[in-house]
Amino acid sequence: MFGYITTNTPELKIKDYLEYHSYYCGLCRSLGRNHGQGSRLTLSYDMAFTAMLLTALYEPKEQLYHKRCPLHPGRKLLMRENLYTEYAADMNLILTYYKLMDDWDDEGKLKARAGAFALIPEMRKLQKQYPDKCRLIKDRIRKIREAEKRGEENPDVPAGLFGEIMAEIMTPHKDEWRRDLSALGFYLGKYIYLLDAYDDLEDDIRNNNYNVLIRYSDNADFDDMVRKMLTMMMSECARAFERLPIVKDAEILRNIIYAGVWTKFSERLSKRNVQ
Repeated sequence: MFGYITTNTPELKIKDYLEYHSYYCGLCRSLGRNHGQGSRLTLSYDMAFTAMLLTALYEPKEQLYHKRCPLHPGRKLLMRENLYTEYAADMNLILTYYKLMDDWDDEGKLKARAGAFALIPEMRKLQKQYPDKCRLIKDRIRKIREAEKRGEENPDVPAGLFGEIMAEIMTPHKDEWRRDLSALGFYLGKYIYLLDAYDDLEDDIRNNNYNVLIRYSDNADFDDMVRKMLTMMMSECARAFERLPIVKDAEILRNIIYAGVWTKFSERLSKRNVQ
């Protein structure tokens, strides 16, 4: 996972930060309990956002408690678990597995093969539980690899494929909210893919790796072009979000959608301007 969908922490009230962090910790605990302690290494801010958004929309029954974390043994942390922290944990693992398998198939990375191999027992269960989602995620990751191998120059192609993955992840039910959740996930996924390409640009140029933004990188207005593309993606994402009847944690979610997602872009832009 990419981990770009997080909060603009300085703008959050302390109580809202603790509320947000309870989802992150709950997701981590759901991963460990349901899929083994090693799965916690796959933990992603993107899936914490997913858990929080779906919880806010569907308002399931949940457990809220304080517990010590092995990484923070000095104090008890607020943790939250419910149907959607468990769902997000499942999606986190599925996406991680197919990405590791893709890295192994494409580049022969032994570390990726070992990581994927360790997840096989859990994936067998998840493939039975979510057959359609597993098929779609596997297929779209394969198509992204094919687009990258042929040197696809249109950013909409690979970004759109990752958008389809996130659209599927964001829609746990076939109900009245599916259309808006799918739209939100689609544009969020495109944003994630494009921001990841922007974040990796210098490394990819140096290592002669594929990057869908390389052909534009010498343009004088390159950074503005990327900003406009990302703004278009998040505008559509925000439009879909505002159509959902979310009250619980709405301000935290808006902090993420309208401000937090720009944190990494701003950091990368600052570094590029210094170089």
